[in-house]
Amino acid sequence: MAGAAALIWGEWLNWRWSRALVGSGEGDSEAVVVLGYRNPQATANFVNRWRVRAGIRSIAAGRPHGTRVIFSGGAAGGAAAEARLMADYAKSVLKFDGTVLLEDRSATTWENIANVIPLLEDVDRIKIASQPAHALKARAYLRRRRPDLARRLVRADDYRPGEWMVVKPLLALYGLWTLRGLKADERKVSP
Repeated sequence: MAGAAALIWGEWLNWRWSRALVGSGEGDSEAVVVLGYRNPQATANFVNRWRVRAGIRSIAAGRPHGTRVIFSGGAAGGAAAEARLMADYAKSVLKFDGTVLLEDRSATTWENIANVIPLLEDVDRIKIASQPAHALKARAYLRRRRPDLARRLVRADDYRPGEWMVVKPLLALYGLWTLRGLKADERKVSP
């Protein structure tokens, strides 16, 4: 019984986070920002591969070539930049042939957001793809730095019911810890 409750709680919390600080999004141009995760090896690790898949599936139907995908992350955990490893995975394994931009200097989520802002200025819709708590943290950072751009945020497809279900309670606990600095209005589910 306690195990089932933990699974439901983890699922619910991740669902809530995926729907906070997003709007309905107007306009045609779109950018999907895929945030990197520490990657000490020469190829994209498990977490970065999942984030790339979440980013690619976040592209709105009918817009694969009208959407730019921005991979963000420096060489925080290894010799190669996370952005480069994720882009290589998207192109070579997932066969993604849309527009790809790299931001390869960031070592933190705050830097991810600061460094991708120039790449977001001219788009109507912005999606940030990562695990739901991490994506929420990044959306809050964008809102703090550039409220005008934050109004363009829409939901990425980085939450799916049942996906990662067994580890979602752990992700939820970790998310609660990492999101402790967010204000109450930054955690609310968007209407």
